[in-house]
Amino acid sequence: MTAIYFTEEHEMFRAQVRRFVDEEVRPNADTWEAAGEIPRTVFQRMGELGFLGVRYDEAYGGAGMDAFGSVVLGEEIGRSGLGGFSAGTMVHADMASPHLARYGTDEQKSKYMPDIIRGQTVTAIGVTEPGGGSDVASITTKAERRGNGWVLNGAKIFITNGYLGDLFFIAARTDPEAKPSRGISMFIVEKDAVGFTKRKLDKMGWQCSDTAELNFDNVELAGDALLGEEGRGFYQIMDNFQNERLVMGAMVSGEAERALEITLDHVKTRKAFGETLWDKQAVRLKLADCATRIEATRRMVYHAAWLDSQGVDCVKEVSMIKIFAAEMIQYVIDTCLQFHGGSGYMRGMEIERMYRDARVHSIGGGATDVMLEEVAKRL
Repeated sequence: MTAIYFTEEHEMFRAQVRRFVDEEVRPNADTWEAAGEIPRTVFQRMGELGFLGVRYDEAYGGAGMDAFGSVVLGEEIGRSGLGGFSAGTMVHADMASPHLARYGTDEQKSKYMPDIIRGQTVTAIGVTEPGGGSDVASITTKAERRGNGWVLNGAKIFITNGYLGDLFFIAARTDPEAKPSRGISMFIVEKDAVGFTKRKLDKMGWQCSDTAELNFDNVELAGDALLGEEGRGFYQIMDNFQNERLVMGAMVSGEAERALEITLDHVKTRKAFGETLWDKQAVRLKLADCATRIEATRRMVYHAAWLDSQGVDCVKEVSMIKIFAAEMIQYVIDTCLQFHGGSGYMRGMEIERMYRDARVHSIGGGATDVMLEEVAKRL
């Protein structure tokens, strides 16, 4: 079935990413988790391998692939079983930097895109605020004109790559008199901007993904820091959510596949009451149920990627993916941890780490209840 969607180029790319994950990511998982960050050299290595510009213009060093290139990357990065690594790298490659690729001027893209694709410049997207999560239209961070430039004030929270990132795409209100969805604009903010400070946050999971609160205290920006059309930031964010949630679905499919893989290995060797756990029908059927849910998620992702590649609006479909994938991963990993017994509850076990990492999927990138409302609007 995958041949329907994936070309030989896609499959060669998959093999390359899988090899990288097996040889250079999993062996370092515990070290990165303990450090609370992904080494910058990892982004640079991924840039060297061509993983950070999958869908970007070849003129800047990208590969010029379609949505299925991002799906392949998301699935294989997800299979690392290291949620923080998946989050940090996929936010950079497919959730933050697309804002520049889609809406940046030629000058902005020429300035920043080559180093983004090489992994020399790590990106982050700043939308969520301390006073509001999924309600993008309620943004209170503001940017006011001053001379030929802007002055930025406000705060963002739960920002992936927020502490160690280099380049930030920040949503701010530029017209307080306009309708909530029409008074927001996007801005490019560099890490060393005067008045820009960060505070690293501690989390339940995704330990190696640095997450931060960002504060902007009279940050002066040049006129060319505006990203896209003034007052159209809300629509730019909504447009990018289509890609973001598609990629998240692929990433979650990979994570669930990894959880099932290590659990099958475990139950086929772990003995109880004179036989392996796999010999027990109840165990087999539960894992078959998990496999079915993973496959259903994967097919939803592939269909939405096909719609995207055809230029078809698929907001309803990617919202459904976000709902289904977020609930699927928690069910699958909870089931898999249960079959590991007491050992699955111990720190240092891959399934235990994956259990903690999975919980955020029904919160980040659009909470499940919000996604249900997005689907309901389109019924």
